[in-house]
Amino acid sequence: MQTPNGILPVDKPAGWTSFDVLAKLRGALGTRKLGHSGTLDPMATGVLAVFIGKATSAADRQLDHDKTYEATLRLGQRTDTGDITGTVLETTPVTVGETELHAVLPRFLGEQMQLPPMYSAVKINGQPLYKAARKGQTVERTPRPITVYSIDYLGSPAPGDYTLRIACSKGTYIRVLAEDIGTALGVPATLAALRRTRAGVFTIGQCHTLPEILAAAEAGALADSGWILPVETVFAPLPALTVNDGVKAHLFNGCPTSHYAAADGRYRTYDQAGQFLGLAAVTEGVLRVEKLFCERKEKADADLSCHDAGAGPAGVRGGAGIL
Repeated sequence: MQTPNGILPVDKPAGWTSFDVLAKLRGALGTRKLGHSGTLDPMATGVLAVFIGKATSAADRQLDHDKTYEATLRLGQRTDTGDITGTVLETTPVTVGETELHAVLPRFLGEQMQLPPMYSAVKINGQPLYKAARKGQTVERTPRPITVYSIDYLGSPAPGDYTLRIACSKGTYIRVLAEDIGTALGVPATLAALRRTRAGVFTIGQCHTLPEILAAAEAGALADSGWILPVETVFAPLPALTVNDGVKAHLFNGCPTSHYAAADGRYRTYDQAGQFLGLAAVTEGVLRVEKLFCERKEKADADLSCHDAGAGPAGVRGGAGIL
């Protein structure tokens, strides 16, 4: 199977780390060049966008990093990790319920500062916090800004357990939010279950399970399945710009195109055949490449010199211009 370039939304299973998922997929996809966006805890399930081949460099350039989770809080219990995989440190009788929960949830909406948990991959002085936590150490941390856009109550699957749908910004720790909600209720709390239903532009409806993906790969059908999304998917909010062959050559060479007849801003760029080339930006009439994601096929394009990169009023000098 030819190594694909693109993004594969995976429904991560419980008990797997995000790295475990990549390790399992390397053989199936025929490449070691894999990355992911938005690490999930081993207990968590749901959307994990896996970036393949040339698409790996798009992971940190996504325009939308917001997330949506379905989280089940367990009241009356506190653990060292903030979820039920940890050691129970405290249990108390639960004397509050849905009414009290509804009353405190509005306090957690909007912009706020959140202290990263000790059991996390956040690095302090180059050392992940979880390594210190495993040694029983506590490291001084600095609260970080987060935003919680909405919290919807979804019901109580078991006595003392309450499920919420939470839409939030990148960097929000739902385990910490669960503990903070418990504090507001006057009882300890921990996270009993967590499922990510959206990560940026990717939704749970686009995801496939590991068994499905591995079976399709073994049958040689993964490349034609439509499951691997094109890299430009993450840049969909940007306007599209189609360029001719002259400007395409300049983009490949890193040459600016002056007097370019397009509004200032960032663009998804395509050639005349509709192939996605990459990201470019126009500033004060000058078009410059930001990042290319395509395979270069025409060596002759490299021979067009940078000093021919101007575009006159008709947008045709040096072969440049909008088509």
